[in-house]
Amino acid sequence: MKTLQNKVAIVTGASRGIGAGIAQALAAAGASVVVNYAHGRAAADSVVRDIIGAGGRAIAVQADMSKSIDIRRLFADTRAAYGRLDVLVNNAGVYNFGSIESITEAGFHQDFDLNVLGPILATREALGLFSDDGGSIINISSIVSANPLPQTLVYSATKAALDVATKVLAKELGARNIRVNSILPGPTDTPGNAAGLQGEMGKVMLAATPLGRFGRAEDIGKVAVFLSSPESVWITGETIRVSGGLA
Repeated sequence: MKTLQNKVAIVTGASRGIGAGIAQALAAAGASVVVNYAHGRAAADSVVRDIIGAGGRAIAVQADMSKSIDIRRLFADTRAAYGRLDVLVNNAGVYNFGSIESITEAGFHQDFDLNVLGPILATREALGLFSDDGGSIINISSIVSANPLPQTLVYSATKAALDVATKVLAKELGARNIRVNSILPGPTDTPGNAAGLQGEMGKVMLAATPLGRFGRAEDIGKVAVFLSSPESVWITGETIRVSGGLA
């Protein structure tokens, strides 16, 4: 039997990149998956087709995860489609790199609204869909939360805040048998990251990675499956680096 058979998962920001890899991995493990997207319906539909073509179950639901009205609709649509929820993966996020001189109020609030407030509001909505058996919440953070790089000030701050939220919520929700953990990917080879990884900074990070390659979306997906499954039933409040050894 597949480890996530009869489970239902929401993956936010799942139309491409790491989110798509997580959605596909959860579906392959037996979960019915809600593939959330903010823009680009065609990409989300492609992920759903791939999952269904492989024998899984999935639907695509549009929602901007920085807007509370959209977040409520995402969970209402999940309830209508599947009637329950077992796993929430807070993956949707944005990054804008640059010097401190380039930071604007609007950009700051955009990053924090999506990267921090969005997961908090989504977690609150998930509480109404989890059964008495509890559930698993997985926040997709980054290794920069612990080891930030120059010109990543706001992004690194959002991920550090998300990791703190993970620890707080793990303590707050443990009595309900709801586990909360963070995955901290290192540099991951996705279409959105390709240009950056091919530059000088990419070369530096690759040279500092003991396993000698960049991550792949499926690498993150495997860890998400583990944290969603009964095999991780005694794990909560953790920040797990998935970075090939890059600190």
